[in-house]
Amino acid sequence: MGRPGYVTNPAGPHIWDSLRIWEILLFVATLAPATIILLGDLPVRDRVIVAVCLVSILPLYFVLGRPAIMAENRRRGAVYIALLILLFIPATFITSDVTFALFGLCPQCFMVFPTRQAMIAVIVLNLVPAISYLFLEPEPSWFGFLTVTLIVIVFSWVFGVWMEGVSRQSRERAELIEELMSSRAEVSRLSAERGALAERERLAGEIHDTLAQGFTSIIMLIQAAEARSDPARHLALAVQTARENLAEARALVAALSPAPLDGSTLDEALVRLADRLREDMGMTVTFTVRGESRPLPPPIEVVLIRAAQESLANVRRHAAASRVDVSVVYGPETVALEVHDDGCGFDPAATGGYGLRGMRSRVEQASGSMRVRSSPGGGTTLIVEMAE
Repeated sequence: MGRPGYVTNPAGPHIWDSLRIWEILLFVATLAPATIILLGDLPVRDRVIVAVCLVSILPLYFVLGRPAIMAENRRRGAVYIALLILLFIPATFITSDVTFALFGLCPQCFMVFPTRQAMIAVIVLNLVPAISYLFLEPEPSWFGFLTVTLIVIVFSWVFGVWMEGVSRQSRERAELIEELMSSRAEVSRLSAERGALAERERLAGEIHDTLAQGFTSIIMLIQAAEARSDPARHLALAVQTARENLAEARALVAALSPAPLDGSTLDEALVRLADRLREDMGMTVTFTVRGESRPLPPPIEVVLIRAAQESLANVRRHAAASRVDVSVVYGPETVALEVHDDGCGFDPAATGGYGLRGMRSRVEQASGSMRVRSSPGGGTTLIVEMAE
């Protein structure tokens, strides 16, 4: 994560850009007095010594200080601060004009050390020009010396505490950002898994409602044909069912609407399903429409036709019914499918098959509701209600 206090943004600039303001301050604080002193009236030897000492601070920072700050290497940082002070001392004893460099040097102490250790280094840096002032000035002012020294030290202490607080807040922010990024990655992973699971459940429901039911019908028709002397009618129905099953498979692969709905209204599709059950089983099957029939959104039509397919398939396999009534009720803002048979019935609480469970899941995912009323020997009524 880098040095505490400097947040790495993976989508943004390099982490070194966070230190740019302190690097600029160090450049200005060292090069400005070095340039002024070089153009001044000091002896050439003194000017060269001061300029070399100040300018040498910059490569020292890049070679030793910068890596120590980034790696939080206190030992290497201590060597860097010690060499920095050693370069600053001779320049200070030559001329007091170099004290301007303290504006860039003091922040370096707080970037390397905690506040207490940094304050020691800052006091040493500020005592150097103060001592040189006492020795070089013919008549030094003790009051001015103490005042300036205390002001600089107090300012450095306040600056250090502020900088440490900012560093701590930035570190906490960096940790929070890292936690949020981890949480986002986890949410994305769970969302992808949930999407994959939902897609598997959807495909399982589609296969159960289409191919599995079609194959069951074909098997029952072939078995009925084998038991009769004239199997032509049942074989013809088996062929027709196989063709429709093939159409369902192609529609499933192409992610189209259910084949019974392809190119027709919901009412027409339900009439075909009712007629098919009548032809297959030889029972009485009625279809009625209550209310004003109207086009429905495709997702609602898909849910209703799948519910009708599943319900009629259960009647064919389990109900042993003699009569089935299918109806669609169009309300002002709702539409309901009702399928009632007079078969053997069952206990809904004791049924754990995939068909009803998958049908309920499909209905609830489309914000609908499903009710099943049945009892052993009392027939079964399925009601699916959808809001438009």
